[in-house]
Amino acid sequence: MRFANVAGRLTLLTGPTTGVDIHSASGGRFPADPAGVYEQWAGLLDWVRELDLATAETVPVTEQQLGNPAPRPQQVFAIGLNYADHAAEAKFAVPETPTVFTKFPSCLTGPFGQVTLPDGDVDWEVELVAVIGRRAEAVQEEHAWEYVAGLSVGQDISERRLQLAGPVPQFSLGKSYPGFGPIGPVLVTPDEVADREDLEIGALLNGEQIQKGRTSDLVFSVAALVAQLSAVTPLLPGDVIFTGTPAGVGLGRKPPRFLKPGDELVSYIQGIGEMRHVMAAPSVE
Repeated sequence: MRFANVAGRLTLLTGPTTGVDIHSASGGRFPADPAGVYEQWAGLLDWVRELDLATAETVPVTEQQLGNPAPRPQQVFAIGLNYADHAAEAKFAVPETPTVFTKFPSCLTGPFGQVTLPDGDVDWEVELVAVIGRRAEAVQEEHAWEYVAGLSVGQDISERRLQLAGPVPQFSLGKSYPGFGPIGPVLVTPDEVADREDLEIGALLNGEQIQKGRTSDLVFSVAALVAQLSAVTPLLPGDVIFTGTPAGVGLGRKPPRFLKPGDELVSYIQGIGEMRHVMAAPSVE
């Protein structure tokens, strides 16, 4: 199943440009707000399985309407150095346990549009995003996928000067400017993806391939992350996990390369979709 945030309304996609409005089709059983449905995720999936798509009323869906399918998580987890090639380009050893930080929820945005660049060195990091579908506490790894509502594409956009400033790095601040957490274009349930453990992931900058990898190269898989995070703190419905980025970030290049106004950044994952963002300079008042 493929779900989208269409102009703020939860929609089951039935084709590239059509969908079923969940709130209307369910007679109000499920909320229109995409953020509100994760508390009822199992019931939603059961209802969709019984839905007669041949007779269900559909609505048009355009790219311009698509928003973040997980718009208001209570918790956002992000994982650093979770691909060996990225750890190598950052000149760190591959971690033995997940390197965890957060992105503040106010940085999250949708899959298309502009990102305003602050002063500094702004970098890209394409990532697989997992969204939690039910409370997960002390979950065993072999059962972890049962707690994942779906997968999406994410960008962990990062301002490196602030991130690395001070006696201790400021990861969360440097990665939480407005617009620094795009997610989308859709949320895909794990059973919909041909091989949820091995998806091509990549990014292009102005048409040039700058990142390309496979999620099978994750040091800690989605299931491992759900298990290890939930061993410490409960994961709540609608929570978001940015699972890490493969090699190819701007900071790791010689010389380093960063985003500038007018750049178009395309982020994609096989079987899920792609996001497109144009970088913009701050407006001058």
